[in-house]
Amino acid sequence: METTRRGFMGASIAASVMAKGARAAAPSDRIRIGLIGCGGISVGDTDAFLAHPECEVTAVCDVDDARIKKTIERLEKLGRKRPDAAKDFRRVVESKNVDVCVVCTPDHWHALPTIAACRAGKDVYCEKPLATTIAEGRAMRDAAREHGRICQMGTQWRSGEHYGEAVEMVRSGKIGKVRQVRCWAYLDWITDIGNPPDGPVPAGVDYDFWLGPAPERPFNKNRFHFNFRWFWDYAGGLMTDWGVHLLNIALWAMGPEWPKSVFSSGGKYALQDNSETPDTQIAVYDFPSYTLIWEHQVQSGLGPDRREHGVMFTGADATLILDDRGWEIIAEPKKRGMIEMKRVARADEKMRANHAGNFLDCVRSRKPPVENLDIGHHVSTVAHLGNLALRSGNRIDWDAGAERVTNNEAANGFAGREYRAPWKLA
Repeated sequence: METTRRGFMGASIAASVMAKGARAAAPSDRIRIGLIGCGGISVGDTDAFLAHPECEVTAVCDVDDARIKKTIERLEKLGRKRPDAAKDFRRVVESKNVDVCVVCTPDHWHALPTIAACRAGKDVYCEKPLATTIAEGRAMRDAAREHGRICQMGTQWRSGEHYGEAVEMVRSGKIGKVRQVRCWAYLDWITDIGNPPDGPVPAGVDYDFWLGPAPERPFNKNRFHFNFRWFWDYAGGLMTDWGVHLLNIALWAMGPEWPKSVFSSGGKYALQDNSETPDTQIAVYDFPSYTLIWEHQVQSGLGPDRREHGVMFTGADATLILDDRGWEIIAEPKKRGMIEMKRVARADEKMRANHAGNFLDCVRSRKPPVENLDIGHHVSTVAHLGNLALRSGNRIDWDAGAERVTNNEAANGFAGREYRAPWKLA
């Protein structure tokens, strides 16, 4: 999503100010950051880390020279030392001047740098969703476990104060037993991106490296920066983009259960462009103790209760509705006047920095961060399952222990993917 739409700008400005005036950390406390991917999300993430005085960006990496240049210029304007630069993420992973890798690449490039960094003894902060497929997420989680690395998925809402309050309300039983959870994103800012023809690769871009393990395709500007998320080769559309944020809150509150089955319906009904992922989708998850519903629409900003996005927990005694503006508890008719509550939240400018701070604390203590890769894999897999059901055209039954669909082999084909040579997920 664009920084202006995700609320990154306020966090970035606040973090930049703090970074400029931050006290110097002792050399022994310093944490050296290797930034892999210099796109829009990297601005919010680097500012979040630089809000902590012990952090310094010592290396940056991108396949696009223009993005490397822009990132270095921005860091120097913040009064930071000029970092090393590379187009190949392996140079960052191998660097002895890097302690932590921050992976801000398109989704199809999350797995390989994260796994390589774990093997090289680096801790990793990786943007969400964890990966493009369930198999990649599992490999990332297993690498973190095997090598004893501290890894955090970048879902900053997990470190938001009012989100935590709402989750505790649900978990405490204050609204009664929850029987249904509903998550939605109705986003009127997503517009038709058109149908541009294939064209030449921009100067300074290593397009073959950008494709990496994804299938070989002619260059098309719509499949490149930012809009990559609307193409199956590189991402999972809104289901894994906004879905991971909102499903993360739902699963945080409801616990580590896995869905038993999933049904999904949707398609491209609003947009006439060359994007592939659905602009309209609904997924229904049958968990052992509750039902979860996901829905999204583009070119519509009026979701439930006229909220653009949110999570609704329906309990036996009350309903809790939550979004970035706060949360509200509405009692069932027979309970009115007893447990109605409301909490209005301001834009949490420190949420992203707090999420980075939790990760940094855990780098020092070696304790699991709040969104470690066990949790990140769980949340991302639930989002992927919605797409598996949609793309296979059928309800799917999920065996969480085996991480397999048991009734629909076509769906299992979307749980992993074949890598383009010479890249391997191993």
